Amino acid sequence: MWGIPAFLFLFAFFHRAAPGVFAKELMQDFGATGAIIGLLSATYFYAYAGLMIPAGVLLDRLGVRWVVAVGGLVMGAGTFLMALAPGSALLFAGRFLVGAGASVMFVGALKIAVAWFPPSYFATLSAATAATGVLGGLVGTAPVAWLATRLGWRGALVAVGIVTLGGAGLCLAFVRDEPPGHRGAAAPAPGWSAVLAGLGRVLGNPHTWPPFLAFFFLYSAANNLFFWIVPCLRDVYGLGMTDAALYASATSLALLVAGPLTGFVSDRVLRRRRLPYTVLTAAQFVGWLVFVLTLGRLPLWGLYALLFGMGLVGAAFVLTWPLGREVNPPELAGIAVAAVNLGGFVGAALTQGLLGTLLDARWAGETVGGARVYPVEAYRASFAASAVLILCAFLVSLFLRETRAGNVYADPRRRPAG
Repeated sequence: MWGIPAFLFLFAFFHRAAPGVFAKELMQDFGATGAIIGLLSATYFYAYAGLMIPAGVLLDRLGVRWVVAVGGLVMGAGTFLMALAPGSALLFAGRFLVGAGASVMFVGALKIAVAWFPPSYFATLSAATAATGVLGGLVGTAPVAWLATRLGWRGALVAVGIVTLGGAGLCLAFVRDEPPGHRGAAAPAPGWSAVLAGLGRVLGNPHTWPPFLAFFFLYSAANNLFFWIVPCLRDVYGLGMTDAALYASATSLALLVAGPLTGFVSDRVLRRRRLPYTVLTAAQFVGWLVFVLTLGRLPLWGLYALLFGMGLVGAAFVLTWPLGREVNPPELAGIAVAAVNLGGFVGAALTQGLLGTLLDARWAGETVGGARVYPVEAYRASFAASAVLILCAFLVSLFLRETRAGNVYADPRRRPAG
């Protein structure tokens, strides 16, 4: 039940990183600048962010099975459109469809976690779902680079589109919204007016906004790293596509361990949310500072170790979704998780084009095969902006509501006023 939506979320996350792997090839085929490639990345997030709240509403209203299956169909269709696009207009349209279909996957997997597992497992399953997404990001580095060197970037996307459509079919065939005999199984779905009223309650809750803003800053920085690290390694270190993607996978490999571990420690050991969020975000800021100051100076093995270390302390974001759920009424879990999750994608949508513009502003005019080659100073400026975003996330984390790993509505004494 959880595995199939999580599998589709893997490919939703894959699309966030994959275009960065063949960014040079996109520049060559479409005559694009860094700003245009950044805007292409952001198009996914515009669709994702715009549909995130409606996705939560639809999942609460219609259930996971149909919504996630249709989302997989749309995501697969967008992948095919990108692969076959003769010009930039259809390339952007396909990217938008991918983001639209992807918008239901994560919250859908978490809705299954709420329905099929005990409440005490929610942070762990949130982290496991996030780790599945990180695995998708990992697939979107070295494996897709290997595939693209053999099939071309278009062929690689066709293969991904076929697998995505297969996942949508599996969801329709096997996934069910609730366990048999679940007390909510026979209950009628809430009406649209009730769902919209719930949305108003979530957005009107002041405790919803600190996790929203923290994720806004954290994910904006993380996506900049995921998207531009391969072009950086190709330009600064002279690596080929596959080798650059292999080094870029260090952060994702570390997050595969750090994500579930952070959720487990928060759930079972500390029974705290704000403390690990703040400590990990502070450590992440230190890692970003070292990364920016040493960019282009470290040997490749040192850079790999640094990127891996940044991944180990980069998992604070997995606590965003438990926080959003635990400061809002339990019956509004889908909308609450969608609302705080929206923060990261609004951030990525608003910053990707701007960070690409920073690269273009420091471009020295060098090209190879029609693709721009950016100097190390250009990448340092872009990544320095990301370090500032991490600092902002740390400051916001100080205002998170501590839930002690439980929903505040379970204890009348801890409920928000009103």
